[in-house]
Amino acid sequence: MATTFKRAVSHAQQPFVNEPLTDFSKEENKRAQAEALEQVKSELGRTYPLIIGGKQIESEHTFASVNPSQPNQIIGHFARATEEQTKEAITTAATTFETWKRVPAEERANYLFAAADIMRQRRFYLAAWMIYEVGKSWSEADGDMAEAIDFLEFYAREILRLAEEQPIVRMEGEDNQLVYIPLGVCAVIPPWNFPCAIMAGMTCAALVAGNTVVLKPASTAPTIAAQFMHILQEVGLPAGVVNFLTGSGSVIGDTLVDDARVRFIAFTGSRDVGLRIYERAAKRQQGQRWLKRSILEMGGKDAVVVDETADLDAAATGIVSSAFGFQGQKCSAGSRAIIVEQVYDQVLQKVTEKSRQLTVGDVTQPDVYMGPVIDENAMKKVLEYIDIGKGEGRLVTGGGHHGPGYFIEPTIFADVNPQARIAQEEIFGPVLAVMKAKDFDDALRIANDTEYGLTGALYSRDQQHIERAKEEFHVGNLYFNRKCTGALVGVHPFGGFNMSGTDSKAGGRDYLLLFIQAKTISAKK
Repeated sequence: MATTFKRAVSHAQQPFVNEPLTDFSKEENKRAQAEALEQVKSELGRTYPLIIGGKQIESEHTFASVNPSQPNQIIGHFARATEEQTKEAITTAATTFETWKRVPAEERANYLFAAADIMRQRRFYLAAWMIYEVGKSWSEADGDMAEAIDFLEFYAREILRLAEEQPIVRMEGEDNQLVYIPLGVCAVIPPWNFPCAIMAGMTCAALVAGNTVVLKPASTAPTIAAQFMHILQEVGLPAGVVNFLTGSGSVIGDTLVDDARVRFIAFTGSRDVGLRIYERAAKRQQGQRWLKRSILEMGGKDAVVVDETADLDAAATGIVSSAFGFQGQKCSAGSRAIIVEQVYDQVLQKVTEKSRQLTVGDVTQPDVYMGPVIDENAMKKVLEYIDIGKGEGRLVTGGGHHGPGYFIEPTIFADVNPQARIAQEEIFGPVLAVMKAKDFDDALRIANDTEYGLTGALYSRDQQHIERAKEEFHVGNLYFNRKCTGALVGVHPFGGFNMSGTDSKAGGRDYLLLFIQAKTISAKK
């Protein structure tokens, strides 16, 4: 135990530093990623079991994860968990919690430090799985990996901080202390769009805080979660601390959320699913002794605002990157551009020109910027919104799609009414609605006139506008003179307001407090 403690303390004494992104202009990095893609290609099509209490459980009933760039290419086959197996996983997690909650924070942190080290070593290999399975470009997959490593490093240090003596007011004649204790069984339900970073972040936040986990990855992106499970087993995480279930969300998800033994749910995904979880978790089940917590991140309809004082080239670059990075499939994506009329035509022209230069295609190729949307259903939904947009705005560029993958061109609609559906509803694809504002006041009003409140950006050189935006632009993550995507762990704690969720601030000092509860202990001298 003493050796374990020393290892954690030694690691934590090094200040947290964000994992640098890979420079693919360097030939050795480009070669390493290409080799990793070849290695993963040779491993496609394997069958992955459930993992409950460390045991691998096969099933006759499976489903396939496919490559959205080439839908006839199977990434892997996955066991389809039943309701009974879901309950078994919860039973295992509840039993394991009784011992895991007593494991010292230093030891729990060491599992994260060790897993982060392995992820660094296999960074190109793990990124390659995301390139194949969810259509991330090389740089987007690499960013996902960097964020995942950051989460592990950051949360490991955070639990050590929270395990220290906490500051309270001293009182003569009493010994008082405040300690943090874990909650219990956590249902972790991550999204497909950041299949490594968000999945690993939520899972490790739960386990490092002393909870046990039932992990249910998105059915369109289960492979990277399976790879992560192997890493947790490799570093010696005790069986049953994290249990791995794949299958139908309607079967597994409802069972997880409803079970009285599940103490809390960590979810990232769509507004509608988040609201369903929030409602179901609020209902007390028979035998339930607690109010379930719901840690929810549910999406956005994020805006980039440009005023008349802005650097217009920088603004256009930020708009394009915010709107079309990873095909617009980010909850932080800048799917609205709100431009004051003084510079509207200039910025629209620059954004259009830059968008037309983007490459769309198979992301296994290093120079491709945009890949496919995640699956056929997503493609149909986005194309339906494009048809709607043709009646709500002026199609400036894009709108087309081609196969056999689920590729959609970067699409821009101009002169969109702020109340139009494409200006109000989350599309989750490469569609940008551009709106004209009379002035900065009008732009700010339009920016806030949505049910979401996740991210936003303002391009301006006017300090008064900037100060007003700090007060009045109602989003959880606000950026000035930069894009509205790309939050860094520790630097930009991430989470939003209104229908964007519970403002959990992932990657911030407040986050682990959602996974623990405070206990005050007092003794009279």
